[in-house]
Amino acid sequence: MSVPLVSVLLPVYNGEPYLAAALESILRQDHDRLEVIAIDDGSTDGSLDILRRYQRVDDRIFIVSRENQGLIATLNEGLATAKGDLVARMDADDICYPTRFSRQVSLFKKQPEIAISGTGIDRLIGDRMIRGTPNPIYQSGNWHILSMFFTIFMHSTVMYNRNVIPEDLLGYDASYLHAEDFDLFRRITGRFPAAMIDESLVAYRIHGNSVTNKHKRQMRRTHLRIVTENLERESLLDDPDALNDIGAAVTPSTVRRAAECILSIEEKVASRRAMSSSYEDGVLCFFYFLYQLISDEERPQLTHDYLSRTGKWGMIRRRERYGLRAGAYAPWCSRISLEASRRVDALARYLQSVPAKTVLSHKGIV
Repeated sequence: MSVPLVSVLLPVYNGEPYLAAALESILRQDHDRLEVIAIDDGSTDGSLDILRRYQRVDDRIFIVSRENQGLIATLNEGLATAKGDLVARMDADDICYPTRFSRQVSLFKKQPEIAISGTGIDRLIGDRMIRGTPNPIYQSGNWHILSMFFTIFMHSTVMYNRNVIPEDLLGYDASYLHAEDFDLFRRITGRFPAAMIDESLVAYRIHGNSVTNKHKRQMRRTHLRIVTENLERESLLDDPDALNDIGAAVTPSTVRRAAECILSIEEKVASRRAMSSSYEDGVLCFFYFLYQLISDEERPQLTHDYLSRTGKWGMIRRRERYGLRAGAYAPWCSRISLEASRRVDALARYLQSVPAKTVLSHKGIV
């Protein structure tokens, strides 16, 4: 493979607060043979002015500006516009570390059969950086199995290899709203090899206006729909409506059925000896997904019931177990328990974090 052109697909919608930092991180990559496909999806803030300012000093930036059409239409337009054999995704509020593209390009050079790669992330919350750590679940390499249960890569870390992925496959399906990446990743890994650079090469920004936060409910409903489709295809699901129903409403009945689903899936996986251990890892990740969905309702009785029915109290932190038991049996103190848990979590995050500037400097950004 000669030095490839990397097309960076950058959708922008009202990204003014963070866009300049994202662009700087792209343009300072040590792999400089790239083009930036920046699509302004009808922004009403100063995003387009920022894009034009950077374009005046760097002609690698190609700008499309039009009325708002939504993220999926924007992504597909960017894919159709991109010229590179490799297409890197990037969000307007994240930061690439300088070696991100060169590391992924090197991976494709060494293993040209790979269709898609992702990387690890650090989490950027305000001015604090929480360092990412390698996840042993990725060591199996059974991406087609893991992608049945969860979105295997953070979207803004992904690079696609168009030399492997057919044109009719590399596209986002508008029917999977706010989980279009989950759907695309499962389709790609179902047919082609994938790889993970399990090292943080992107700083993923967490803030209240992110797509993830603004559309969490719809994202979860679509996620559950995709998992349901995957499990039905593998004959691992007895109650096809259970997962969709808990996505629509978290109630005692839907929690009970979701817990029964987890137990039934585990039993089926255990009974099929030929199944890889990656199925067990995937089911456990899905258990946590449902746990988070239920606990976000802040109704400890329901979370208590889910953990009791699945028999997985040992899978959560001690301070959470204490608070949930108190909240389940004494509802008057549930608010106190939840607030105490939040405070402990906030303190833990603080102690585990370091100033973002320190980490960014270490990564060569500032």
